[in-house]
Amino acid sequence: MYTFSKNLVLLAVLAVFAIACDKDKDDPTKEIMLDDTPYTLVYGDLPAPDLPSDNLLTNQKVELGRMLFYETMLSKDGTQSCASCHRQPDGFSDTTKFSIGVEGLPGKRQAMPVFNMAWHSNEFFWDGRAHLLRDQALKPIQDPLEMNETLENVIQKLSASQMYKDQFKRAYGSEEVTEEKMALAMEQFMLSITSYRSKYDKWLAGEVQLTESEERGRLLFETEYNPFFPDLSGADCAHCHGGANFENDQYMNNGLDTDAQFTDIGREAVTMDASDRAKFKVPSLRNVAVTPPYMHDGRFQTLEEVIDHYNAGIQESSTVDPAILTTKETGLQLTQQDKEDLINFLKTLTDPAFLNEDAYKSPF
Repeated sequence: MYTFSKNLVLLAVLAVFAIACDKDKDDPTKEIMLDDTPYTLVYGDLPAPDLPSDNLLTNQKVELGRMLFYETMLSKDGTQSCASCHRQPDGFSDTTKFSIGVEGLPGKRQAMPVFNMAWHSNEFFWDGRAHLLRDQALKPIQDPLEMNETLENVIQKLSASQMYKDQFKRAYGSEEVTEEKMALAMEQFMLSITSYRSKYDKWLAGEVQLTESEERGRLLFETEYNPFFPDLSGADCAHCHGGANFENDQYMNNGLDTDAQFTDIGREAVTMDASDRAKFKVPSLRNVAVTPPYMHDGRFQTLEEVIDHYNAGIQESSTVDPAILTTKETGLQLTQQDKEDLINFLKTLTDPAFLNEDAYKSPF
């Protein structure tokens, strides 16, 4: 009885303390101070990422980045934010083929998913035109097909908000809003978005078992193509989508079109190198089941269509990856059961915890 009463008193004290803390937080007379408490990036059993040494993650900068990611003031008419085209339930991507901007115009490429960006080390966007994630962060704001706003106007709007002035001061020690601070904070929030709790990850940790179909799909995924021994041949997916993040950080032409059919020269527009024509960044296959449509132009609506392309639809061109081109004559020789098993494995890469993580949701 004594222990029970003592626990009740303790709970009451904690409740009063929590209320007092909330009042302090909302107290307009309380001075806003710099808070450079480091942010703890959680990523399970993924390899340690190489985070930017000149933009060390802090709680307040990550929070500022999250606010900006969901802020509609970044767009010309106040109707769109980064999250409008990178929605958390859709793996921070857009299930629309081409996202529609504030002027009602479609973009030119499918919106890439935003997660595990800390493991991408060779530029950003499908064509790699942004060297660092902080460079990528500001481009959609200024793109006429997306938010169609100027950074000057955005800074003016944010500077008129006491909420943002306070958060910039918590993050940087000064309430001054600048494009550099915006970019660095948005980079921090995007770096904080990690996906590492899929069924596949739990299987690796020995916590769950894969079904017979999922296991067979895993083996097909990891086994190389072998035209001489069909019974031993696999889907060879790991050639391009390998490693812990299921990508290879390269730009590749995966045989979607012939030279005559190219309408988007991809990486070549950035490097000005003809050998990069129609090459695009290889995306991660984590959460791939919730991020349709697929390819840089969103031409495939389903995973079945994607597999059919690699199984029997490779087009020859001057820059197609040689490893992919070797499958053109025979295809991957996948049966209908093979395809079903492969898709079942790909679905094990979905991370429900990431899709519902409160730390990534809108702070408003």
